Amino acid sequence: MADTVFQKIIDREIDADIVYEDDHCLAFHDLNPQAPLHVLVIPKQPIPRLADATNNDGDLLGYLMLTARRVAADAGYADAFRLVVNNGEHAGQSVFHLHLHVLAGRAFGWPPG
Repeated sequence: MADTVFQKIIDREIDADIVYEDDHCLAFHDLNPQAPLHVLVIPKQPIPRLADATNNDGDLLGYLMLTARRVAADAGYADAFRLVVNNGEHAGQSVFHLHLHVLAGRAFGWPPG
């Protein structure tokens, strides 16, 4: 997989407002926030899209969701947040490194998009 902007953030080649990091993932504020809280949670293991994940990635995918929950709770939104994963260009994915959008702090409509 080619170096993406997210890989450059992991490698500290690009600055980001990091709110959480461990051996498996990194979370940082989105540069174009769509809600008062808009954080991206990314795996350090490069997976381009959710569709590219394998059964072997199940533990990591679950870990990303639990990390997203933690990020929302740490920001004061434990009871009201939305997670979004865009898969592919036609679904709105612009960076091909799997990422979860953690959104909170405003009302969200349904259906999305």
